[in-house]
Amino acid sequence: MSAKFFRSQTGFHAGLSAEASVARDYERRGYRILHRRWRGQSGEVDLIAVGPRHEMAFVEVKKSRSFDHAAQRLAGRQARRICRAAEEFLETQPMGTLTDSRFDVALVDASGATQIIENAFQAL
Repeated sequence: MSAKFFRSQTGFHAGLSAEASVARDYERRGYRILHRRWRGQSGEVDLIAVGPRHEMAFVEVKKSRSFDHAAQRLAGRQARRICRAAEEFLETQPMGTLTDSRFDVALVDASGATQIIENAFQAL
């Protein structure tokens, strides 16, 4: 097998580990994880969580060697795709798009430390 295959497998597993770490962080803060890697026609949302006040958080997880480098990996086009996927998910909920929700970005550095940015997509 090629070195490229092993790099992509390593990246895939590192991403799963980062998502699991972020999910544990949300759970410690009283959130319930509804979905991991929810996929709709518009795209995928890494985590969908419901908070203690019934707010819904759509979480994009980015892992890299540093928080800054991880943050740079989120492009505007990707953020818009995540928003469309979240809207598609909300259409399945009783209150639809009126559901109290927000978009968070969870940054994970090489040491496994996590930084959560709540309402990260407000500017979009």
